Amino acid sequence: MHLQSIQLIHFKNYESEKSQFSSKVNCIVGLNGMGKTNLLDAIYYLCMCKSQFGTTDRLVVQQGMEFFRLEGQFQKEDKSYKVVAKVIPRQRKEIELNGVIHPKLADHIGLFPVVMITPYDIDLGMEGSEIRRRFLDNSLAQIDATYLTALLSYNRILRQRNAALKSFPPYQANHTLLDSLDEQLVTPGTLIHQKRAAFVKELIPIFTAYYQEIASGQEVVDSLYKSTLLELPLSQSLKENREKDILLQRSTVGIHKDDLQFLIKGYPLKKFASQGQLKSFILALKLAQYEIVKNNSRSLPLLLLDDIFDKLDQQRVQQLIQLLFRKEFGQIFFTDTQKDRLVKIIEPFGVEICQLEIADGAVSELC
Repeated sequence: MHLQSIQLIHFKNYESEKSQFSSKVNCIVGLNGMGKTNLLDAIYYLCMCKSQFGTTDRLVVQQGMEFFRLEGQFQKEDKSYKVVAKVIPRQRKEIELNGVIHPKLADHIGLFPVVMITPYDIDLGMEGSEIRRRFLDNSLAQIDATYLTALLSYNRILRQRNAALKSFPPYQANHTLLDSLDEQLVTPGTLIHQKRAAFVKELIPIFTAYYQEIASGQEVVDSLYKSTLLELPLSQSLKENREKDILLQRSTVGIHKDDLQFLIKGYPLKKFASQGQLKSFILALKLAQYEIVKNNSRSLPLLLLDDIFDKLDQQRVQQLIQLLFRKEFGQIFFTDTQKDRLVKIIEPFGVEICQLEIADGAVSELC
């Protein structure tokens, strides 16, 4: 699978732009602030129906405009697919596949798998649990439609439960309503827990192998899945914590509290890793994500690598690129601030390279 072309209208800093791509390697160069990351984010949006950065659509549309439109031409299994995203913020977005609007956005997720790696991924190791749950959800939603359905259902019921908890007068909780909502949470919550546990089990050996290749180090790294469901079934946990939930007016247990614990040499990554170890750890984690998505998809996912020189020194970049071209990766997009730096590193591998230069939201092809 590969993306042949993309057209952006009123997307972030792009007024109207169209670009063609190589099916193998694309190097997008330009100064900071010119729109390199925005172009990758547009590609990600066509695959996932949302921005990689979790921003709302009203922050994605070009300033002063009321809508944005993205159009991508994909080639997959010898067939052509035209994907169009038509988005007016605060209204229902439309995602078309070959002229047919998806009834549900969830129907589109996983058709064109993608993994994006950015400097902001450092937050996976340094920030709160929400970003790590998003990592799990992003991975599993692309490879398992039942997971995405369960996640959407769980989140909908959880919102209803939290709204009910906030609405009860003091000491007058509606336990019949809570019984009903708790019962509805159990099936999707249990499925999500099982899928996450299986994913992490598959992830760990792949991730640790990538870390050793990228870092050339001997330190032992690990990732542990943390969930209240490892201790008690969800139905029992909700029952035992009900009075606490009523007092705090929010749901304090469930898969929405899950987390991943990252360890290096047996110690928390956040507190004990050097900058180099942290960057190598996160990069290995994302490449492991790519491999699992690849192994569970019918197509090689797109790999979007944003400003990797900001994440890694040149030696680690060279190790990374050697790794990419030794293994089976699909279409790859790089961004960099220097015009020839990546090309010089990639050229010895004899792969097809297309170089594009961006300045003020305008793209020119150098390939």
